[in-house]
Amino acid sequence: MSSLTGKSFNPVMNRRSVIAGVAGLGACSIISGCSDGGSAADGGSDSAGFKIGSMGPLTGPAASYGTSVTGGAELGCKDFSTDELPLVFKAEDDVADGEKAVNAFNSLADWGMQVLVGPTTTGCSLAVAQEAENAHLFMLTPSATAPDVTDGKTVVFRACYSDPAIGVHSAEWLAQNFPNEKIATFHNAGDTYSAGVHDAFLEKAEELKLDIVDKETFKDDSATSFTNQLTKAKNAGATLIYAPIYYTPASVMLTNASEMGYDVKVMGCDGMDGILGVEGFDAALAEGLYLMTPFSADDPENADFVAAYKEAYGEVPDQFAADAYDSVHAVALALAEIGLGADTDPAEVADALPEAMTKITVEGLTGTLTWNDKGEVEKETTVYVIKDGKYVLA
Repeated sequence: MSSLTGKSFNPVMNRRSVIAGVAGLGACSIISGCSDGGSAADGGSDSAGFKIGSMGPLTGPAASYGTSVTGGAELGCKDFSTDELPLVFKAEDDVADGEKAVNAFNSLADWGMQVLVGPTTTGCSLAVAQEAENAHLFMLTPSATAPDVTDGKTVVFRACYSDPAIGVHSAEWLAQNFPNEKIATFHNAGDTYSAGVHDAFLEKAEELKLDIVDKETFKDDSATSFTNQLTKAKNAGATLIYAPIYYTPASVMLTNASEMGYDVKVMGCDGMDGILGVEGFDAALAEGLYLMTPFSADDPENADFVAAYKEAYGEVPDQFAADAYDSVHAVALALAEIGLGADTDPAEVADALPEAMTKITVEGLTGTLTWNDKGEVEKETTVYVIKDGKYVLA
């Protein structure tokens, strides 16, 4: 049962109670929504309920992230609706573009959005966070990790770890589990997420006296081959590569390492989640890969959510979907904490929700979540290793 500052809450809020009402969602498009008496995820103008908006790249090269976030949020609105507080959902496509994201925010605000669960990407979240702050509309991003998204904001929270936190926790985990490895780091110098995690990791690794023997970088325009970087890491004696990068370049790196006969441990972060589904990649090369990520679709405890998501969207959910689902869970708990109704003005919601978020505990798909007054989440650190094509707790 979810904790609500000492009070019990509707059992539908339990992480395992995700199947309710899913049959009606399965045929629905994330963009168009579906009608279910106003209590389901629905963008229709005839729906009555508390309006939750979301956005992400639903088209373009980053669409897998946006569809995961908006799918998880839509399913969350379906599952955490109650007779007392029906949740209505609408998503917009921002194509991972900051200007389009601001336009999407304005469109959702015109629709009557009372809370934003999004955006998906860091760049869009940086742009929209300031808009949300200016408009005094509560925003909870499931997936934007840059510290500047929440820094200095009063109505902007996040449900994922920040870049520095990921780097620090990664170094601590390696110090505990692989203290004697010779480590090479590998990151995208042109990517805010990758660079932010990497810099925090290096600082903590130095403090913990991890043996860093090589540091390699790349940028998006050179992500087609990493043989040169891997050769340098191998020559430096690296037995483990720490790579806070996304799954597409990670698949290239693992392929190159195999081609050159470089047998090395690799650890990545949540951005690598999804590597087993990269088109054209031999998933066997990911065997033994370590990932710091808060969610595994292979965890039996998540089976109900996975089944519901697959029924609704025909895909296996990743951690982006799970973070978005937990974000809606948190909003529903916080609204119940302060007793706000479906017709509450968005500014009144923004007045009350930040404090309410610091009082709730979400027993979620991505762990046990609490928030501080800076909008930052606290939850367990989990590392999985890929074995036989499945994520297994390391």
